[in-house]
Amino acid sequence: MNNPPPTGPENPDAPIVAVTGASGAVGGRVAQRLTRAGVPVRLLGRDPFRLPELPGAVAAPPAPYGDGEAMRRALAGAHTLFLVSAHESPYRVREHTTAVDAAVAVGVERIVYVSFLGAAPDATFTFARDHWHTEAHIRAADVRYTFLRDSLYLAGIPAMTGADGVLRGPGGDGRVAAVAHDDIADAAVAVLLADTESADTRYDGITYDLTGPEAFTLAEAAEELSRVTGRTIGYVAETREEAYASRARYGAEDWEVAGWVTSYEAIATGEMATVSDAVPDLTGHPATSLATFLREHPDCYRHLLKTD
Repeated sequence: MNNPPPTGPENPDAPIVAVTGASGAVGGRVAQRLTRAGVPVRLLGRDPFRLPELPGAVAAPPAPYGDGEAMRRALAGAHTLFLVSAHESPYRVREHTTAVDAAVAVGVERIVYVSFLGAAPDATFTFARDHWHTEAHIRAADVRYTFLRDSLYLAGIPAMTGADGVLRGPGGDGRVAAVAHDDIADAAVAVLLADTESADTRYDGITYDLTGPEAFTLAEAAEELSRVTGRTIGYVAETREEAYASRARYGAEDWEVAGWVTSYEAIATGEMATVSDAVPDLTGHPATSLATFLREHPDCYRHLLKTD
């Protein structure tokens, strides 16, 4: 039995923004900000029970990216698709292209896609290659688009640090301009509102690099973590062989481990060192530094605190 189309308080005369990943860190923030601005929002997610309840927002029936028919039902009548990338998998590009094709088929006019810094067909970070192929498909489609290429998440820095107080990976002495989820959401909303409120098309066809205000080495990140945790946090610059060996205990598939390891290698090569003014230019406020992020989000490093 087919799921019914979305129903609820959407204003048919106002441009509807369909937000994917609405139960996640980026999509959820964007949906909240859009509804506060009075924009009709359609929430898409794999599990409708995890979608937030927001005034002015309607939850679409479950619509996995790879299910073209479900995506067409979920997107029917939407003006803009805010497309957060799917979870990493060997099939992610196919899932993305299916979602894009579904959007175009039902008349979605614009796609704002959350890509990744340095997306390229030969990017060191294997998952960044997926983003490039998705971008290429969107460019070739009959749809307006904006690409938001975010850097590594600031929240990922403490998350990548083990409870033993060691941040380890083959990042060498390379630098990364990591960015906060909130800054990504603020930038995305600025781009989305420009079109939904006034038919402003100045962001069409543009790619923005969303980064933090400075690029730091992983050794410097360990020093900052040491300051906020009150314990010594160290950085071990592994070789590729050591990185694969230290991650073998997780039992993950080869493609996933390759993604983990090459994310560090992309730091080593300088592919994540780009510092952009896109966040302050789009949002009107400075991008969040690592020190500020850690000060404002102590829960992110709670696993590193000493316990009696």
